[in-house]
Amino acid sequence: MRKSLFLYLFIIAVLMNLFTYKYFSSKDESQLKALTSKNKELQTSIDDLNNKLSDANAFSLEYNDRAQNYLNEGEISDFTERVTQALLAYNDAPEGNKYIDQVKMGEQKFIITKVKLLNHRWIMAQYSNGKLWGEVLLKYFVNEDKSISFEVLNTYLYPEELN
Repeated sequence: MRKSLFLYLFIIAVLMNLFTYKYFSSKDESQLKALTSKNKELQTSIDDLNNKLSDANAFSLEYNDRAQNYLNEGEISDFTERVTQALLAYNDAPEGNKYIDQVKMGEQKFIITKVKLLNHRWIMAQYSNGKLWGEVLLKYFVNEDKSISFEVLNTYLYPEELN
C-alpha cells in the first residue's frame, strides 16, 4: 500500500514536471514569435521613416553634393551656421527683420524663427510676430569679402486664424 502510494505520487510529480516544462517551453516559443513579428514591424517603420527623412532632405544643402561643390566651402555645417546667423542678426532691428518684406503690425515686430538652406543659392525661412506666421524664400550670395547678402524672392503671410 505504501509502495503504491509513493509510486502514484512519483508518477503525478513526473507528469506535473512534464506539463510544466511543455507549458513554459511553448510560452517561450510564442513570446519569441511575437517579439520577432514586432521586430519586423518596427524595422519596417524605421525603414519608412528613413525613406521619408531622405525625401524631406532632398532639398537641403547638407545632402546636395552639387551645391556643396559649387560653394567650395570647408565644413558645410559651419557654413550653414554662418549664413543662418547672418540672417538672424537682422532680427535685432527695431522694425524687425528687413528680409521678411512685412511691415511691423502692432507692437510685435516680425522676426525669422526657422531657417533652412535649400541649396547653394536659396533659403526657406519661417517668420512670426507671435500672432501671425509666414514664410519667405530668399536668395543668398557669398560676397568676395566672405560676407553674406540676401535678396527676397517671395513671401507669404498666413491669414490670421479665427477662433
